[in-house]
Amino acid sequence: MTDAIVGDVCAVVVSYRPEPDAMVRLVDAVMPQVGAVVLVDNASDGDWNQVLGRRLSAQGGAMLSQSRNLGLAAAQNVGIAWAREHGYRHVLLLDQDSEPAEGMVVALLRALQELSLAGPVAAVGPRFHDMRERRAAPFVRIGFPFNRKLWCDGSTPTIACDFLISSGMLIPLAALDRIGTMDAGLFIDNVDLEWSFRARARGYSLHGVCASTMRHRLGDTRRALPLGLGQVVVHGPLRLYYMMRNRVRLYRMAHTPRAWVAQDVPRVVVKLFLFGVLIGPRRRNLHCMLRGLVDGMRGRQGEAPADLPG
Repeated sequence: MTDAIVGDVCAVVVSYRPEPDAMVRLVDAVMPQVGAVVLVDNASDGDWNQVLGRRLSAQGGAMLSQSRNLGLAAAQNVGIAWAREHGYRHVLLLDQDSEPAEGMVVALLRALQELSLAGPVAAVGPRFHDMRERRAAPFVRIGFPFNRKLWCDGSTPTIACDFLISSGMLIPLAALDRIGTMDAGLFIDNVDLEWSFRARARGYSLHGVCASTMRHRLGDTRRALPLGLGQVVVHGPLRLYYMMRNRVRLYRMAHTPRAWVAQDVPRVVVKLFLFGVLIGPRRRNLHCMLRGLVDGMRGRQGEAPADLPG
């Protein structure tokens, strides 16, 4: 893998009120692996972005500070447009709570090149590990009544899957030309699912790359369930609003697999019980989740209503 080929990759990082030290670690980890890093910051406070912006510019990248919170999807599209304007052929999407391992991008590019010989590939993604879990997360094929979890091992260098999380996703710009960019109406949550479903519906494949690894933090916290039933990923009330609203929007999209809809509807009931009854702040959680379901049925897009609790 030559430096010239790796130089065709622009990393697009989206941030919103991040931990400055975590952003520095992320940039330190990814900058040597790509041609440039463009950081799209959604109106965060503090002066950390000015310091980091000067560093990115010196390396051929950019800090694109937004005057308001555009949401994840729209910010990704801003970064993708920058990469296109500056002649890059691939984008590597990254969230602020991710940290690529050494050699991650080279492994992704190598796999993408090999897989593309067999047919159109929308994206490849790394095996990611939330350090609060005992093992790396699996890749997934959608099924009914349950998804099929596909774990990496030595016999499977790449794994065909039905969706990838957006962070760590390496996408050829040529594929984005055919599939389209991220759905800005979703704002945040399920953005990667929707794009993955759209790509698959248009005849493109998605693949996990076992040799490519990344640390990634899912959710705000972990909370123990009663009766020793394990732990659950916890999000704030406002994120629960987006999760509920956007899943209803996905239900209504023609490219969403019907098997996913059928097995996701029971998850709505489970989440209402978990975060409306068992895990606080119960009243705010329930209010936001129910409002999200209603707004999803109404077709509401973009940022959440201003009167919702944070």
